[in-house]
This record gives sequence, structure tokens and C-alpha cells, in this order.
Amino acid sequence: MFHRPAVPPLRRSRLATAAVALGLLGSLTTSAWAGAREPSPEQHTRVPVTAVRSTAGTATALSGYAIQSSAKVPDSPAAVSSPGYPAAGWYPAGARSTVLAALIADGVHPDPFYSTNQQKIPKADFQVPWWYRSDFTVADTGRRTYLDFSGVISAADVYVDGKQVAKAADVNGAYTQHELDVTSLVRSGTNTVAFRIRPNDPNKNLTMGWIDWLQPPPDENMGIVRDVLVRRGGPVALRDAHVVTKLAVPSLASADLTVKAQVRNDSGAPVTAKVRGSVAGTTFEKTVSLAAHRTKPVTFALHLTSPKVWWPAGMGGRPLYTLDLSASVNGARSDTAHQTFGIRDVRAPLNSAGDRQYLVNGRKLLIKGGGWSPDEFLRWDRTYVEDRLKYALDLGLNTIRLEGHVEPDEFFDLADRYGILTLPGWECCDKWEGQVNGDETGDKWTAADYPVAKASMAAEAARLRDHPSVISFLIGSDFAPDATIEKTYLDALKAADWRTPVVAAASDNSAPVSGSSGMKMTGPYDWIPPNYWYAKREGGATGFNSETSAGPDIPTLDTLRRMMTPAELATLWKDPTAKQYHRSPSSTFNTLKLYDNALSGRYGPPTSLTDYVRKAQLAQYENVRAQFEAYERNATDASKPATGVVYWMFNSGWTSLHWQLMDRYLDQGGAYFGAKKANEPLHIQYSYDDRSVVVVNNRNASARQLTARATLFNTDGTRKYDEKVPGVKVSGGGAHSTALTLPAPSSVRGLSTTYLVRLTLTDASGKEVSRNVYWLSAKPDTLDWAHTDWYYTPTTSYADLKGLNSMAQASVSATASTGAGPHGTSTTTVTVHNSGKGKTPSLLTDVHLVDSAGKPVLPVRWSDNDVSLWPGESATLTATYRTADLHGSVPRVRVSGWNTPERTVPAR
Repeated sequence: MFHRPAVPPLRRSRLATAAVALGLLGSLTTSAWAGAREPSPEQHTRVPVTAVRSTAGTATALSGYAIQSSAKVPDSPAAVSSPGYPAAGWYPAGARSTVLAALIADGVHPDPFYSTNQQKIPKADFQVPWWYRSDFTVADTGRRTYLDFSGVISAADVYVDGKQVAKAADVNGAYTQHELDVTSLVRSGTNTVAFRIRPNDPNKNLTMGWIDWLQPPPDENMGIVRDVLVRRGGPVALRDAHVVTKLAVPSLASADLTVKAQVRNDSGAPVTAKVRGSVAGTTFEKTVSLAAHRTKPVTFALHLTSPKVWWPAGMGGRPLYTLDLSASVNGARSDTAHQTFGIRDVRAPLNSAGDRQYLVNGRKLLIKGGGWSPDEFLRWDRTYVEDRLKYALDLGLNTIRLEGHVEPDEFFDLADRYGILTLPGWECCDKWEGQVNGDETGDKWTAADYPVAKASMAAEAARLRDHPSVISFLIGSDFAPDATIEKTYLDALKAADWRTPVVAAASDNSAPVSGSSGMKMTGPYDWIPPNYWYAKREGGATGFNSETSAGPDIPTLDTLRRMMTPAELATLWKDPTAKQYHRSPSSTFNTLKLYDNALSGRYGPPTSLTDYVRKAQLAQYENVRAQFEAYERNATDASKPATGVVYWMFNSGWTSLHWQLMDRYLDQGGAYFGAKKANEPLHIQYSYDDRSVVVVNNRNASARQLTARATLFNTDGTRKYDEKVPGVKVSGGGAHSTALTLPAPSSVRGLSTTYLVRLTLTDASGKEVSRNVYWLSAKPDTLDWAHTDWYYTPTTSYADLKGLNSMAQASVSATASTGAGPHGTSTTTVTVHNSGKGKTPSLLTDVHLVDSAGKPVLPVRWSDNDVSLWPGESATLTATYRTADLHGSVPRVRVSGWNTPERTVPAR
């Protein structure tokens, strides 16, 4: 551990030392090409030539690049950027690609997500500039032509048809937006654009870094990760088109819209332009006179009655509006602009406890989210992203936090469509906070950095402001900006008409104008027991915790075998002190010692890899469930309520052993289904602090005439306590109601040290609407609060759950069938039945959909899973998935559990 007492105890005070582990302070000299496949010098790299549309108002994305290290290119920039340059021996790259992403796709390096393959990729090859070269064709030169782009990491000199059009000093920063007028250079036929990309160092550049999430890529993501657009237009350009909305709250009966745009004359003569637009069936127009090379703003005011209001998922519909604008000169179209937006109101005042409380359209909501990670190599895959966002909804989450790595436009389009709130912001522990984070990593800012920061903020604000899913921007993470930096950001936000709350930091910090963040960043980030979450202190369920979890999340055995060698898997379960490459580069988090000690102390030492994974899934289910349940229960407390919790993290950008609710391959284990259970719409739960049985209602409507039942069992299935409470009612919108309180274990005659609690909730007709099973101990986990560190609270004694090991094997039968669904999907219906003759339940029975080779079919959305059944009980589960993901195989289901022998049955 290398936490410095002089530095506030935030999660990433460890980064200075971690930099050495990452190799940021040194480099390897071995060539990346040694023993790897490389195109022959004579081979011309085939990259599709982009045909640029000629119509005014169109934008065409470059389709890809040929790339090569500048160390291997002796030719001049003028030659490289000229049409006809052969690019012999170069590598093809996609339209959005880092250097290393392209090399991996081209087979230069083996799968970096397996074992320590990534560690073997030399960094030295990425410490020189790389060329990105692309050809495009233009049918006519009668239109104006512009290059429009952002997402250059870290900086680039830009050339078109042999001429330099921008310098790296200006094209600098991953988020800055650039528009280059190249009309005078573009010729009819083939043209060339070339970027000479500078190496990236997140500690020196306002770009992107990885902190302690994963082993960082050797190229530090240098490349171009957003589309480069070729725009065509007439003499007048429309830019910065957007809609400012003001919704009447709380009535929601009307909304005032202000349509804004900049009208720019790019010609050398005065012009008169007619600007026309439409929103929601209302049309408007205005005539604008412009001197040569002048820009004027244009504004239109609209009033809507009974607007279609956008709501987060589960709270209402998600209608979207479209703004269409056009500018014409002498009756000919010169440019167009289109923007999708939603009408909603977001506020986030501080409550009486000083915590940030979000309200959408006047209604309070508990933020339940996860920290988002893009792919480690920033490879954009819309389907993969959409699958993960659907998983978020399946888990009952309503928010995704993006600390840096602010995703492309399509991400926010999807969030708008699915009703998932987003919390984008700048990242910690590198250049972004270097000015304010004491002696942590990240260089101090120079005068040249402030314009880059302001341009970055302006570009992201303009890009995100119309997305109803975006409910804040966090201008700080572990630290809040100082007065100068804050003003830099706020000036840019104001100029962009940013109307949603601006948050100073994700930690308990404040900025001069933005004020207190209203958030806390108290961890934990490593293992703590489930009862931790119920304390209203540190990371417990009070206030807004911007990032927190019990650390490690061991994936399924299927995934472990895809990511680690047999030797590494043996070390995984046998040696808690071993450094785990797939956990973290941080010396604080590079072993599983705390986690493994707790697993052994509570459940007993693992006896095999299978036993280790089995115990891990059980432990992760109970801990993740407790985290969300505690925040749910405390959300409507009169004193110090819980207002937000962000699970750290929702997913990982690579094959990981920690901070993930699902793994890289979208397989689901105990952590996933624990979260899904906790966040179900109408939910019965147990409280680890006071033994209360609580019903939480996340639906809009209230629920009445419910019956709550709590039954305590010994691990052999012997019933020791049973109570039923009818007439339970609970209001909607996240309210909770206490149905009963369980007796202390010591007062229940004959209750074993390890025991089971089954909770059920039935409606007026007797239908079961919620079911929850806990495994508990008469000996509680004991926390040493006095020695809480920035990343965890020590446990001085563990709960005794070893009695679970003596549970008899439960006989579980399964039948399954599959039917076709809409849009190329299939649904497999599985009925599992505990057919045992005794009393022993089947604990945490897992059902996996697999193909004929036994490999998981992923992604898949289960109605429920990891169920616990007593003899005679059955559960019917459904799995929905893309039929194509079977790859022609006949589906099967694999059933296993804590005390259920594994078996696989067909699902025709």
C-alpha cells in the first residue's frame, strides 16, 4: 500500500507508484515486429477509397486508413499525403482505430486478452509518430469542402493533397473538435488526407488513460477514435444547431423551445441566406444578410402544449423530437443541419444532509448505476455496446457513469432510446487533474493546456447537450478543479447553452462557483462483508456514492478458461498472494489476498478451481445484492437518505478479475444475478443491520394486499421459524415498507450456526411476485471501522458460512424448449424442479444456455437465474438471445448449483 496521509484518502492516490508497474517511466527496445506477421514492402495496403457525396449539407465519414510507423516511412509528408502514394507494407485500419487495435486486427499480435500476451507487446514502437493515410474522391469542386473531426489521440499534423493544413499544436487533445476548410486544395477525382499522429501519454496530454482499471495498452490508445467527416456545402454553412428546452414543472403541460444555430458566410462576397426549419410539425424561417466571411446567430422561439416528455426507463416513455434546418442562397440549398433531442427537466439540488439528489421532471429518483468501460483498444462495436446497455436495463440500473472515455455519439443515441441516464465527466489521476491533485501522477498544466481544456469542454458540451439521457457533466473526479480551471470549463459550458447540472467532482470536494459536489468517493474498492453496506458511514448506504464495490468479481469458469493458462488458473485458487495480471497494475490491487482470505474464512478454503469459482459466485451474489438493497432501502429515509450509488464498475474493457457485473464476453455470474435480484421492480429483502424484512417498490404505482413470508431453515432444510404477514402495502417510486423483523438467531431454538432465510412476497391472488433466499450466520462479520482505509474497512472476524459445505446434494431436473421470437431472436424456456425426497434445498441453481460444444451462448437475457428451490418446488425461466449466436447449433441448457450436480439437457 502506498497511500500518502498528506493526500485526501481518495481511491487513486496509488497511481504514482503504479506508473512504474505500468512501464510508463521506461520503454522496451525490442521491435514489435519480431516474429510477427508484417506486410511485405511490395504489398500495397488496400483500404477502401471513400466516395464523398456532392450534395450540399452532406457529411461522409472516411471509411478507413493505411497506417505505418513514421520510423519506417522515409518519405516526406508531402509525398505521403499525395494521391497515388503506394503505402507499400502499410497496415489497414478501420475508420475509428487506435494503432494497436489495427495491428491486432491485422494479426500482428496474438489475442492481448489472453494470459500475459499484452505484456509482450513492446512499448517502444509506439513512442514515435504514426501515419494515418486515407483517399477520398470528389466528383465536383463546385461545393465547399471541409474536414470535420475529433478523437485524435494525442495530437496530429494534418495534410491534404501534399499540403499541411493543421499543426499538432492546434490539433491537440482527444476531445477537441476541428473543422478545416480544404476547398482550395481538393481536386476532382482522388484526394488524400494524412494525419501524423503523435504518441500519447495521459500524464502529459489531455486525452484518455486507464488508471487502475486494467493493464493499459502499450500504445496508450494513440490513433483516431472518432469519425473523420468530409462535409460538402455552399457559400453559407449552418453550424452549432441545437434546441434549448424549458419544461413546465411539475405540470409538464407545456414546454418552451429555443432553436439556435450559427449562420456562416464562407464566401468572399456578401450573401443573403434563407434559414428554414421545423420541429414537431411547426415550421419557421428567417432571412439573414451576411457580409463576406461573417457569422451571425439565428434564433427561433417555439411554445408546445402537451409536449411528449422524455422519461428514464421504468418511469415513462422516451419520445424524441427532431430539428431540421436548412440554409439556401438564391433558392439553392447551401447547407442542412439535423438534431435529435428530448424534452425533460433535470435538477440536482443538495438535500439537508448536503448530498446531491437528482430529480427528473420533478420526480426524485435513486441513481442506481455502474461505471462504464469502453473496449481497452477503443474499438467501437455498436452491437456490443447495445448489448451491454440492454444488460443495464435487465439489471434494473438507471444510470451509467463515464469517467473520461466519453463514448461516440451513437452511445448517447442508444442511451436516449433505452432511457438510460448518463453521467459523463473528466477522469482522474492523469493530466486532467494534474493541476489540483497534489503530488499524484499527471503533469501540471502549462499555458498551452487551458485552451485545449476549454475547447474540449466546448466540443463535448455541444455534442451532449441535446441528449436527454445526459443529466450532468462532472468537471472533476477525485479532485475538483481550481478557480481558473473551473472558469475555463464553465465559460465553455455557458457558451454552449449547457442547462443540466454541473458537478464539481465525483468526490466530496467543491469548486468556487459550482459549490459542493454533493457526492462521496469513500470506497470501498476491495472486499468488505455484506453488512458493511447498511452502515450510514464511509461507503455505506447514505448520500451519493459515485463509485463503490467490494472489489474482485471472479468470472465464470467458462470465461476463466478463455482468459488464463492452466498454470495461471492453478495459481488463481491456490495462492492468494500471487500477483494477478488480470486484476490491476496497481500494487494495491494486484493480488486477491483480501478477497481470498475472506472467501476461505467465511466459506472454507477452496479445494479446487471449480470449488473456488463456485464459492466466488455465491460470495459475489450476496455482496452485490446487499450493496444495492441497502441503498434501495435507505433511499426514502427522513435522515441522511441514500441518493445514488454507482457500482464500480459496470463492466471491464478487457478480461478482468475485478470491478465488473458481467465479464468481457458478457457471461453472467453471481454478481450479475445478485444485482438483478436486488433491483427487481417489486422486491422483498432482508436487512443485515436490524434483521428487518422490507418490501421495496420501484414501480410507479403503489402495491397493496401483499403477503410477506419469512422462513428460517437449517442447512439440511429443517424448518425452524416461519411467519406470514398479510395486508402489506407500499407506495410507488422507490418507497419501502417494513413487513416484519426476524428474531435474533440465538432466540430460535435449534437454529444452526449457518442457516438459510427464504423470503416470499405474494399478491392478493396468491401469486408469488418476489422471492429472495439468504445464507446467514449466527456469528456475524465484524468490521474494524477505526482502521478504515481509502479502499476498504478491515474485517476482524468472519461470519461462519462453512455449514453450507455440509449440505446434501439436491436432485434438480430440467426440461427445456426453444421457440422463435421477433427480429431474429429465440427464446428458450427452462423449468427446473427440485425432485429430491428429503428436505434439502438446491442453493443458487444456475442455468446456462450452451451450444452443442458446451460453450455459453452470449449475450443472453434471463427472466431470473441463480434460483434456490426446496424439494417439490419448481421455477420456470426464460432466456432470450439472437438466434445467430447459436451458429447453427442446437441449444442446450446446463444446470448446476452450490449443491446441485452439473447436467446438460437439450432445449429443442
